[in-house]
Amino acid sequence: MQPDPVPPQTLLIDADDTLWENNIYFERAISSFIAYLDHHRHAPAEVRCVLNECEHATIAAHGYGMASFERSLIDCFTKLSQAPPTEEQCRRIAGFAQSIAEQAIELLPGVAETLPLLAKRHRLILVTKGNAREQQKKLDRSGIHMHFMAVEIPPEKHPDAYREILSRYALTPAATWMIGNSPRSDINPALAAGLHAVYVHYPNTWVLEHDDLVQPVAPQQLIRLDSFAALATHF
Repeated sequence: MQPDPVPPQTLLIDADDTLWENNIYFERAISSFIAYLDHHRHAPAEVRCVLNECEHATIAAHGYGMASFERSLIDCFTKLSQAPPTEEQCRRIAGFAQSIAEQAIELLPGVAETLPLLAKRHRLILVTKGNAREQQKKLDRSGIHMHFMAVEIPPEKHPDAYREILSRYALTPAATWMIGNSPRSDINPALAAGLHAVYVHYPNTWVLEHDDLVQPVAPQQLIRLDSFAALATHF
């Protein structure tokens, strides 16, 4: 016996590491940076801890994006080397950041097949934080923009950002879901704003996006899935 069809919903869908690969390119750039630094007093794990601290501070002051990432690498280099980098060193560090921007958009498994199915049944809105120009450019290059009726690129995803989206599109929280891989940005603040949420597991989620998943308060729902394709069986 087939389950009853789900009434039309609004699905807010994250982009980076939900629809396409993103963090693995940063991880490769960071590995290259650490190898280049080759610090004689700090192990790679220690360098990464300093870089995490630098990224926290840079994001708070300057937001997300390639320029912020490059700034974080330079700040990390300066802290560990106890001297600012030379012009040549700055060029090398900038190259690590530029290597990310040059990557092709690689959709995650099941995305290309599943998005058209979801778009036929529900209203899809892309909700991805970060640098608006860079994120829009990635969407334009992805080849999947036609499945979304709107795009929202807030500087940060917090409960008020989700409430603003609800208000802007006159959405009903009971029929709105946030779908993504990040507990800190996709799931927990969306639940705090009254939405339902779908956590799609991704093995390489950025360390700064890690957090314990908040348990929803009824009648809110939290669905946990191992793949994007599994959304088709729920929606």
